[in-house]
Amino acid sequence: MNPSVKIFSGTGSQKLAEKIAQRFGANLGKINIQKFSDGEFQPIFLESIRGDYVFLVQSTYAPTDNLMELLLMIDAAKRASAAKIIAVLPYYGFARQDRKDKPRVAIGSKLVATLLEAAGADRVITMDLHAPQIQAFFDIPVDHLDSSAVFIPYIEQLRLQNLTFAAPDVGSTNRVREIASYFNAEMVICDKHRKRANEIASMVVIGDVAGKDIILIDDICDTGGTLAKSAGLLKEKGAKSVRALCTHPILSGKAYENIENSVLEELVVCDTIPIKKHSPKIKVISVADLFAIAIRNAYENKSITSLFIHSQLRGRDK
Repeated sequence: MNPSVKIFSGTGSQKLAEKIAQRFGANLGKINIQKFSDGEFQPIFLESIRGDYVFLVQSTYAPTDNLMELLLMIDAAKRASAAKIIAVLPYYGFARQDRKDKPRVAIGSKLVATLLEAAGADRVITMDLHAPQIQAFFDIPVDHLDSSAVFIPYIEQLRLQNLTFAAPDVGSTNRVREIASYFNAEMVICDKHRKRANEIASMVVIGDVAGKDIILIDDICDTGGTLAKSAGLLKEKGAKSVRALCTHPILSGKAYENIENSVLEELVVCDTIPIKKHSPKIKVISVADLFAIAIRNAYENKSITSLFIHSQLRGRDK
């Protein structure tokens, strides 16, 4: 008898998990997150998962309760004799702490990987890690999905005539170069210098943007300061229009104010993190289909290469 697939959600990704389960063709599993008066909580599975493939959907954005909740869900599933436990993290928190870039700092993304493995995860499915090399922090399989699978069709339907892609910083160049190659379009770089976190001291544009329809590509939008400043600078340099596509809408601090007061035509994000409020400039695209396919392929031991932009590029070249 083949094991069943059961999909459960933590409190941080309830809406996305419901969509994923629907696209997969299953009901979302029943779980209760029991909370105590002191803030402690305890996940309780309300149905048997013995011998099943258990997929736990939870983005680990702030607060850190989301991460702890996921770890406890993994531990509970292990103790309930699940056959396989797959942690599905649409957004992998602490990913910006991927190296020791100054003395006496933690490498948070490595610590999270260690915690997930120690809790009992057999596999991880995530999307657009801030640094792809984070996959090497794991000694279990990691399926790293690419948001270009949902962004490319959106860009195509815009039918922009003078399309040029822009990296809001040097660290985004590889991600932007791949999408630019798909469209046979040019790319430019907004090179920024920071004095401290979330505060930009200076920025310059490398490349020609005069008369171009610019699309900024990044993995996260935190305070929106980089995007707003990049868009303003691109317009000053003669860009015809500027819009931004970012996978993870952290949108902290004055993010909504920064985006709405910017020259951006729109900010397009994925639903890896639920947005806090409506904004006329922010459009949300769901990644539920992508994760549902990844879950099915992981269960059926099939390749997920078809979900990557690299596969699309190969198909385009044929």
